[in-house]
Amino acid sequence: MAKKTQFETIEPVGARVLVLKDEPKRETKGGIALPDVAEIPTITGRIVTISRQVEHDEDMPLRQYDKIIFHPKNAIPVDFEPDNQLYVVPVEDVVAVFRKKGAAGGDE
Repeated sequence: MAKKTQFETIEPVGARVLVLKDEPKRETKGGIALPDVAEIPTITGRIVTISRQVEHDEDMPLRQYDKIIFHPKNAIPVDFEPDNQLYVVPVEDVVAVFRKKGAAGGDE
């Protein structure tokens, strides 16, 4: 019988990042509960890990722990832990990075 291997980390390769997708919205800002069929798709998440290529690219403004908006079409789901929503996302599908005013790299 083959022994199942347990992986501890995931490192994206090429121009990709590993993203923990935010939970989908179940309620509007006004407090109205939404049924599951009317769920608003969430395409935001937090970068967990970046590839070495992205890390060493000075023109790429992505860093670990950045909150981002990404296009989900090419995002590849990762079945690493059952309760996590991890996705490998190509950097060209990252459409925006949230920045705080006055933060490094942000507008002042």
